Amino acid sequence: MRCLLLAVLALTSAVLAGPMAAQTTASLIADRVSIQADAVLVAEGNVEVIYNGTRLRAARITYERPSNRLVIDGPIYLVDGDALLLIADSADLSTDLRDGILRGARMVLNQQLQLAANEITRVGGRYTQLAKTVASSCQVCAANPVPLWEIRARRVVHDQLEQQLYFDQAQFRIAGVPVLYLPRLRMPDPTLERATGFLVPTLRTTSTLGTGIRLPYFVAIGDSRDLTLTPYLSTGATQTLELRYRQELHSGGLQFNGAITNDTLLLGETRGYILGGGGIDLRDGFRLNFNLEAVSDPAYLLDYGYAQQDRLTSNIELTRTRRNEFISGQVLHFQSIRDGEDNATLPSEVGELTYHRRFSPAILGGEGGFQFQTYALRRTSSTDVAGRDTSRATARADYRRNWILPGGLTLAAIGALTADIYGISEDSNFPSSVTRVTPVGAIELRWPWVKSTPGGASQVIEPVAQLVFSPNDGQDVPNEDSTLIEFDEANLFSLTRFPGADQTERGLRANVGLAWTRYDPAGWSFGVTLGRIFRAEDLGQFTPASGLSGSNSDWLAAIQLISADGLSLTNRALFNRDFRFSKNELRLAFATARVDLATSYIWLLADAAENRPDDTSEWAMDASYRFQSNWVGTADWRYDFDAGRGTSAGLGLQYVNECVTVDLSLSRRFTSSTSVTPTTDFGLSVALIGFGGGATGVDRRSCRQ
Repeated sequence: MRCLLLAVLALTSAVLAGPMAAQTTASLIADRVSIQADAVLVAEGNVEVIYNGTRLRAARITYERPSNRLVIDGPIYLVDGDALLLIADSADLSTDLRDGILRGARMVLNQQLQLAANEITRVGGRYTQLAKTVASSCQVCAANPVPLWEIRARRVVHDQLEQQLYFDQAQFRIAGVPVLYLPRLRMPDPTLERATGFLVPTLRTTSTLGTGIRLPYFVAIGDSRDLTLTPYLSTGATQTLELRYRQELHSGGLQFNGAITNDTLLLGETRGYILGGGGIDLRDGFRLNFNLEAVSDPAYLLDYGYAQQDRLTSNIELTRTRRNEFISGQVLHFQSIRDGEDNATLPSEVGELTYHRRFSPAILGGEGGFQFQTYALRRTSSTDVAGRDTSRATARADYRRNWILPGGLTLAAIGALTADIYGISEDSNFPSSVTRVTPVGAIELRWPWVKSTPGGASQVIEPVAQLVFSPNDGQDVPNEDSTLIEFDEANLFSLTRFPGADQTERGLRANVGLAWTRYDPAGWSFGVTLGRIFRAEDLGQFTPASGLSGSNSDWLAAIQLISADGLSLTNRALFNRDFRFSKNELRLAFATARVDLATSYIWLLADAAENRPDDTSEWAMDASYRFQSNWVGTADWRYDFDAGRGTSAGLGLQYVNECVTVDLSLSRRFTSSTSVTPTTDFGLSVALIGFGGGATGVDRRSCRQ
């Protein structure tokens, strides 16, 4: 029977803690304990010592008072903190377990990296020195004793305080074959998440830049800031330095990515980009957000695979959001890198201020709101019409009141009044000043029905009819913020389908729709929405491609399926009575432990007003499949049916086990323009797990008997 030495606890404290006994008490647990001649204490059988956060387990411990040392017989397990484990056959340690020698020992760091040595020396509880060492995080089996990779060194020193490993005369081996020799090598141990040093290199080959390598160097600038410098060199085509700066602030953070390049694609020119931003929480609930995007030339981002965007936005914004209040002020700068777009005629500089307040009138009931907004935009061109500059101030008040009628019928009265003042310059088609007042009113009826089935499923059916009126005529103003119009189930019952304030929907119209949703106890739901807009008169405000033109709009049909087993399907379509589609969008996603699939198809009718001269018919797919626990394949694809060719395609293969991660990728961009050419990109990266933060949650290979 195990016994806890309560009777000699004071003795063991003095024996094991020595001069530290006044500060820290040691605990000793064993099956048998005896005190022999000359004050020799012997503990045998499942011995465990706990002292100052260090836990030692052994078969037998002998304390010899003259030498003030512990002689320990194994197997020995010494755990220091949460991440350091020492396993040995025998040991000679100081009474505080901070100094001494362990023979036939192994050191395990963070349950990842193993270091085996003939002898391990502990110094001051901080340094652990290993002689004739083999280090690896790979599983080693009796039938296959050679790890996938290993580092052999004459000596290894582990600094537990700095969380660093120092190798002397290190030899890196793959499958037992020496491939690299380094006289000195320093690596972070697995417990260290941030440390200055080199990161995993990436090999990249493209048809335009040739074969090159990215070698990132991480610089930890204190606990809250870091900088990553990545030289990218290829076979005579490019010399690039990439930079990433990150900083966590007391109430926010920021990150910027950039690069500077000299290459053979644009001889004699220095190319580069910067993308980044951040946010800071201020007093009284305000938040400051900022964003910076700039590039030297239109092709740079695609040439180097940094981003796919073709319009850049830089802004600084101050916002505050409360339960019934929203305040926002921002300044923006736009830069287009699309072919055929002239930045001089685009509204490149914009300033905006918005105040929005919701309230509940005590006398009238219901809910009201007030919004004030002002904005100004500037084009750098001074050409008439093309260089138009505009400013606007808008005040809007709205109100809604609901009544529940017999039978569950819901009646709502809705009203809004908007007043605008415009200032217009460098456009002879409009006066220099325009004042506009737009009232709108609506009556809405909703009749929700709910039914439960004997099997536990529930169904909700809700027909909705909305009658909306606003004047047929209105003062024409430049349309700056309502050029892209989306007709979907989210705005089927809106007072206007225009997204901005420059345009507002006019005339007498009826918004009619029906929604049906089934909720199944098995965990899936299925919903259908069908709706249409009927107008007393076609005022020509919308284009055919929007689905809103004519006296009657196209039919809007939307379905959504969500299941508990990872399947989701949505489809939204706009079509006329002849089933000619103006828009159709299909999205399908399926996710399990083995398969992850997302695919979409979109069809859009050509619309010059939305800068879309041709029909759009495009299919996109992104998928991954886990062949085994360690192997994952990925594929992505984008195909343009209108052009009859692919837009982009990619394949990837990843292998991950307890000691290595290998990423292999192949991609092709088929599109071309005056600034970019079709490109094939090949990438390869190999990361050793066990140094730095490493990888967690990775299945370890098992040894078969």
